[in-house]
Amino acid sequence: MTSLGGVQMVDWNLAVTTATRLVRPGPEISREEARAVVAELRRHATASEEHVRRFTRMHPPVPDGGPSGNGDADAPVLVVDRASWVRANVAGFRELLAPLLGRMSERRAGSPGGAVLGAVGGKVTGVEVGMLLSFLASRVLGQYETFAPVSRDLPGAADGGGRLLLVAPNIVHVERELEVAPHDFRLWVCLHEETHRTQFSAVPWLRDHVRGEIQAFLAETDMDASTLLERLRDAVQSLTGARPQGEEGEESGERSFVELVQTPAQREILGRLTAVMSLLEGHADYVMDGVGPQVVPSVVEIREKFTKRRASGAGRLDQALRKLLGLDAKLRQYREGERFVRTVVDEVGMEGFNKVWTSPNTLPTKAEIADPAGWVARVHGKGE
Repeated sequence: MTSLGGVQMVDWNLAVTTATRLVRPGPEISREEARAVVAELRRHATASEEHVRRFTRMHPPVPDGGPSGNGDADAPVLVVDRASWVRANVAGFRELLAPLLGRMSERRAGSPGGAVLGAVGGKVTGVEVGMLLSFLASRVLGQYETFAPVSRDLPGAADGGGRLLLVAPNIVHVERELEVAPHDFRLWVCLHEETHRTQFSAVPWLRDHVRGEIQAFLAETDMDASTLLERLRDAVQSLTGARPQGEEGEESGERSFVELVQTPAQREILGRLTAVMSLLEGHADYVMDGVGPQVVPSVVEIREKFTKRRASGAGRLDQALRKLLGLDAKLRQYREGERFVRTVVDEVGMEGFNKVWTSPNTLPTKAEIADPAGWVARVHGKGE
């Protein structure tokens, strides 16, 4: 990554160190039980693959007589702890943010005292990134990670594809908190996460499309590091009530950090990203609930308890951080995306819904997520 005098705009190593030091310890569990949990999650991930593909009718493309033509088709399943999840995500952020941070470094190089500011700012930002990751690391149950480069510690699919991460201590923590059957809950989680792996393995263009949209969003960022930090400070103040009276806009208290930093061009890109993420998350929830009754005996109890937990925060700080990071918006994506998928499948069937994966042009717009009939009319034709 571009740096100034050998000093990075973000001290990524410090981010990892900070996050792993601050992240809360996982649930108490014996070494034998931990091994059993890891083995079971791997078995459930393998079983979920067939369940999800049969239900969705989505399969990785295989050329005639040859191996799969998509790098994500053989994406590995990695059962990880919280520290490993942090390292994987830092690697992904570092890859995605390199162009943006490189431009900021070049701007700072021409300013008085730029090297000193770079050294101090890189460490400050590294600590801040680490603090946010420590918050998230104890909450994520699973993730399809697609941006981090392949390494010995972080294997991925062929051609630089992604990998499926299952965060074992978090899964155990939540199943105990909800007091649900562990075997059922672990399979239920795997069904959701395996759906994401199937989405990217069965749709060869999807990974590059999402990456391209994110890179386009970052390319439109036209601010220096000090402005970026100022926006972050504004966001925090709007959440904590520290902003002096009269300075807030009407909706400032409802806006996440992502929304506060965007330009008009970014707003348009973010709308497209919101739509595709709503589709992916809603589709995973729909599949999880569609397959669940067949293979998870206590699925109704799990869904009811998990939905209540997902919608609530642990306290004021938790709620503020969720809003700051846009996690409340993510919850809306689950609900709106699932309703879109369910409505379209009811209208045109699973094969009709799967036309959504034809190309970027058949993805729903943000407006169509809220109006599934509009997508059906555009893609299938009003006469059908």
